[in-house]
Amino acid sequence: MAKQKLYWRTDYQIRAPSLRVIDSEGKFIGVLSVNEAVTKAKSQGLSLVEIAPNATPPVAKIVDFGKFRYAEEKKLRSQSKKVKGGEVKEIRFSPFIAENDFKTRIERIKEFFNDKNKVRVVVVFKGPQMRVKHVGYDVINKIKTEFGESVITDMEPKFLGKHLITVISQTTKKKAVGDKKDDKNEDPKVANK
Repeated sequence: MAKQKLYWRTDYQIRAPSLRVIDSEGKFIGVLSVNEAVTKAKSQGLSLVEIAPNATPPVAKIVDFGKFRYAEEKKLRSQSKKVKGGEVKEIRFSPFIAENDFKTRIERIKEFFNDKNKVRVVVVFKGPQMRVKHVGYDVINKIKTEFGESVITDMEPKFLGKHLITVISQTTKKKAVGDKKDDKNEDPKVANK
């Protein structure tokens, strides 16, 4: 993924004849010509930066350009971190998968869930295995049983060619369900004491 570059017109790079100008404290000064606005910024030792070029007239702010650029880049970085997750990851099983391979793939699904991703589970059939399609559904049910109520099915299992596909994701109510179960288990113990 290419790094996004941020660009702002500053001072005399601004092309509009007049601008709505905001001072360094965020207060609206008024509509000024570019020359007036740049002169006002330079008198304070600051720069004039066009922050809304598509407005009519464009909006410019008097700022310390280095600090302004740093803050905007930091905001962009934090937004890109928030975007992480929410992808659909794929993991493949065979209909007659060995138990240790099954456990390894279950751990991988847990890692995907920890990153807030959905998981496309694909059971791949080869040749004569297509005669026992029900085994694929058994594998998917075994996966769901492994996670219990902490997963929901986003797409019901269906065959696409020789692949049985379903999409699962982690529920957000996982903790609430777990807490209720714990409360139920604790109540009888307390009553017995």
